[in-house]
Amino acid sequence: MDYLLDVHTHTIASGHAYNSMMEMAKAGFEKGLKLLGITEHAPMMPGSCSNMYFHNLKVVPRSLCGIEVMLGAELNILDYDGHVDLDDHVLRQLDIKIASLHSVCILPGTREENTRAVLGAIRNPMIDIIGHPDDGIYPLDYEPIVEAARETNTLLEVNNNSLNPMGARKNTRGNLITMLELCKQYEQPVIMNSDAHVFADVGRRDFSEELIRDLDFPEELIVNRSVGVFKDYINKKYQK
Repeated sequence: MDYLLDVHTHTIASGHAYNSMMEMAKAGFEKGLKLLGITEHAPMMPGSCSNMYFHNLKVVPRSLCGIEVMLGAELNILDYDGHVDLDDHVLRQLDIKIASLHSVCILPGTREENTRAVLGAIRNPMIDIIGHPDDGIYPLDYEPIVEAARETNTLLEVNNNSLNPMGARKNTRGNLITMLELCKQYEQPVIMNSDAHVFADVGRRDFSEELIRDLDFPEELIVNRSVGVFKDYINKKYQK
């Protein structure tokens, strides 16, 4: 399968990444991607962007270095009700919105509390993707998450960084196996993203692709196969 898009990446604006927008776009173009999403960490992540940064993204061209770009945010889930750290006025101006659990923004709770936090984000009509729902420090009940994602046209992410043995997240492979088996059962699409913080990782999928192969996960449930399929899927959320 050709993987044509990677929509979870970060630039120097996020505070702990290492390349500019132009450098990330050039890397995406050189790797044959048709679409690159740049999703900076939202304001509650230490060292990241202010609200004004996201408000002003309207001035940035949506084509850079020969590749289409979508600009948005990786939002921080802040509490067990799933609230995030940009308001709806700003979110409406963004091309893509990912919501994730980060330990610097919310302490791990019980399985019930963590699951409620993710479900709250899924039910937010502004959220397109749940980022790295795999970290074992946040135990989750995956069946209601998959069911809610299917009901709301929210994509669940298979994050390549999570599967990197050098990464800090816990039990990610086992958690992703559980999630992906349920996605097969419920016919819930997923998105494979790099979570790149440096140009060399743009479009990277070595760890996640191995897992997908091992599970014989259906190609038709991976939206990276088509820019049109991806856009149609997230646009359905706003038609509900």
